[in-house]
Amino acid sequence: MTVAVFDHEGPWTEEEYLALGETSQRVELFDGSLHVTPAPTPRHQNISGELRATLRGPAKEAGLHVLEGVNVRLRPGRIPIPDLVITGPIDFDAPNVEAADVHLVCEIISPSNAATDKVLKMHYYAAAGIEWYLLIEQASGALHLYRKRGRHYVVESATEPGQVLVLNEPVKVTIRPEDLLP
Repeated sequence: MTVAVFDHEGPWTEEEYLALGETSQRVELFDGSLHVTPAPTPRHQNISGELRATLRGPAKEAGLHVLEGVNVRLRPGRIPIPDLVITGPIDFDAPNVEAADVHLVCEIISPSNAATDKVLKMHYYAAAGIEWYLLIEQASGALHLYRKRGRHYVVESATEPGQVLVLNEPVKVTIRPEDLLP
């Protein structure tokens, strides 16, 4: 982190956040506060890469895009960096992907970050209107798929290794948890 981050006083604005530029850490903005996490582990990145590879073809066929680690603007002052998103058409040169353009958001649960992914981000993604939320457990590869109902997510399915997750929306694809693990 730069000295500017540590010398900053008061809540962060979107403009100040975006002025930080690209960093090696994941720096997210939540209502004026920065949330910094270390770089993902190799296991985490393997799962993310395998999932992106699995989703890429079906997304392309549906006219959608699969992106890893991009800023998603949920509302003014709230910009997380999900592990993976499926979007519709977007401006690839914009600093943020708007929540309205995200069809599915995925977080790979890190042991140090589990509460953030299971509670805080789940609430924020639902409030922003993102239809689908996929949580992946690093240790087992278990997949937890949620769909937005009203203002909250409800469990659509839970898939353990040895089982198959069949997605029909926003893309048509089958995912085997064990295929995501190193």
